[in-house]
Amino acid sequence: MAYYTGFPAYVSVAEKRRKAQKSVEKLRKKNPDICPVMIEGTKLSKTWWGKAWNDNLESYSDFANRIGRGRSYVRHGAVLDLKITQGEIKALVQGSVSKPYQVTISILPLSDAVWQGITMSCAGKIDSLQELIVGKFPKTLREVFTAKGQGLFPDAKEIRFQCSCPDGAYMCKHVAAVLYGVGARLDEDPTLFFVLRKVKMEDLISQAISQKTETFLKKSNVKSRRIIEDRDIGDLFGIEMESKAETKQVTKRGKAKKPKKP
Repeated sequence: MAYYTGFPAYVSVAEKRRKAQKSVEKLRKKNPDICPVMIEGTKLSKTWWGKAWNDNLESYSDFANRIGRGRSYVRHGAVLDLKITQGEIKALVQGSVSKPYQVTISILPLSDAVWQGITMSCAGKIDSLQELIVGKFPKTLREVFTAKGQGLFPDAKEIRFQCSCPDGAYMCKHVAAVLYGVGARLDEDPTLFFVLRKVKMEDLISQAISQKTETFLKKSNVKSRRIIEDRDIGDLFGIEMESKAETKQVTKRGKAKKPKKP
């Protein structure tokens, strides 16, 4: 004879993953652009940006006791879709029912004053966008980026969220899973962090770019500010530039000459 214990039936991790994958395949038929969060290995995040995002969330008492509810959900592939745009995160999370829950997280943009202070602190300390993206910068800048209230990462008061689930908790496990999912997404593409906070990451190395350009022009014995080839820019700043099929000839007035007819 079976007895009712008051607890939901146990569901294995493999079964949860299978259910989530089935939901992803079903959603993809209607929307090929869905982007599920897939956690590989034991760590929720691996890069500096992903770890810093998670550490920031866990550092606030308002979140610390609640965000852990989402760890198992994101590990099991329950975040079926997650997209980051300016100031907003939208996601679909598989819960206990067949229809995924809709989660929306809004984050206030960085204030002009805070952003200006950060860019001034970075002056001459980051050589390329690539170094910034992979998290290779001085320890002093890491402290600047993660400073409470004056850094890049949002304060708990700057984050607002809502979920379509019936859970009346301050932070349900679906929202918590999405917040951890953002950390995983930043592992894949750290530039999304700057999109989310509505700032231009290029501003952090603007002075370095200016200094490098001056040095490059002097070493190349360039007397006037002529156009530099894309491949030179890419080598100079550590970024990939889109190659051009044709190189335009430029007159002294800066107008492109039309190619001569044969």
